[in-house]
Amino acid sequence: MSKTQIQLELGGRKITLVGTAHVSKESVEEVKQSINELKPDCVAVELDEKRAASIQEADRYSQLDLVKVFKRKEGFMLLANLILASYQRRMGLNAGVKPGDEMLAAMDAANELGVHCELVDRPIQITLKRAWGKNSFWGKGKLFATLLASAFEKEQIAPEEIEKLKERNEMDSMMSELAEYMPVIKEVLIDERDRYLASKIWSAPGSNIVAVLGAGHLPGVQAWLEKLAAGSANADTEDISVLPKSSPVLKIIGWLIPLCIIGLIIAGFVYGGVHAGTQMLSTWFLYNAVPAAILTAVACGHPLAILVGFLGAPFTSLCPFIGIGFCTAIVQAIVCKPKVSDMETLQDDVSIKGFYKNRILRALLVFILSSIGSTIGTFAAGADIIGILSHI
Repeated sequence: MSKTQIQLELGGRKITLVGTAHVSKESVEEVKQSINELKPDCVAVELDEKRAASIQEADRYSQLDLVKVFKRKEGFMLLANLILASYQRRMGLNAGVKPGDEMLAAMDAANELGVHCELVDRPIQITLKRAWGKNSFWGKGKLFATLLASAFEKEQIAPEEIEKLKERNEMDSMMSELAEYMPVIKEVLIDERDRYLASKIWSAPGSNIVAVLGAGHLPGVQAWLEKLAAGSANADTEDISVLPKSSPVLKIIGWLIPLCIIGLIIAGFVYGGVHAGTQMLSTWFLYNAVPAAILTAVACGHPLAILVGFLGAPFTSLCPFIGIGFCTAIVQAIVCKPKVSDMETLQDDVSIKGFYKNRILRALLVFILSSIGSTIGTFAAGADIIGILSHI
């Protein structure tokens, strides 16, 4: 029995947990060997339907409709997905494997044996949206900064360092650091998924199950499986399979800020006359328009996207339902429609140079930077308008 395997006898069933490093050549071989030796009647893999399809389809990004992504307000989710996938891809370069190769090996081995393959992970979109939604404003900032840092990280990890990720002491150290720096992320990405994975493995058919999981999930999944077997927990995961409800306070603030700005401008006209009111309006317009347009230009946005950023930001800043990033990104995606080559090299292009070269990534950059510009302008304009009103 490998040190990265845990064999459990629970409720008259044999469940073997095989821990892997997601970009490890050794893990790929171990997965194949374990399944062939244990001859299970069910193989469970740490994938959801979309991720399973993505590693089986080399041209998965050829079907990407960027405009629909922005209309569904999934621009940030796509960016996060790409950065994480690109980071794992770079980690596996020296090892000669691609992210998910061990899961693909597990599915292929199950198919060769003619046994059922169960996808037991929570949908990646739910996980990312819960991680984002449960975070505070400060937590969101740290998450975004961490994602950007990983996107531009060029250091490659040696194969022997990757193999260490499967060792318990290495994983414990990493989990402790993650829990300390971003506790909500650790809760959503690790703790919640430990429970979800264990519940789906427990519900999988068969009396001899091999579950292929990232090594970091082994302790948590084992603990939850033992609870399920003892009857001290149930396999219902509905509460962690839905998006977190938006805080009513945040909704109120989302409306309160634009209403306050409108109220201040009206007060300017009432108490300061046409001159003061007009000054406030022009302040609001320029403070929103200029940063949004400048940062859209910094992203090398199309001139039409820059114009939309300039004209639209003062109005979208007053509407909680739509942001200027949504508008500029859609214009960018329509005017500079991605080519097949952009889709083929998408993951490899996640770098400073790639964000400007690849049309998909440039549209995402336009989305992010124009949104940041408008946000900066909103707070700057609000402060200046209050200053004008205080002098009336």
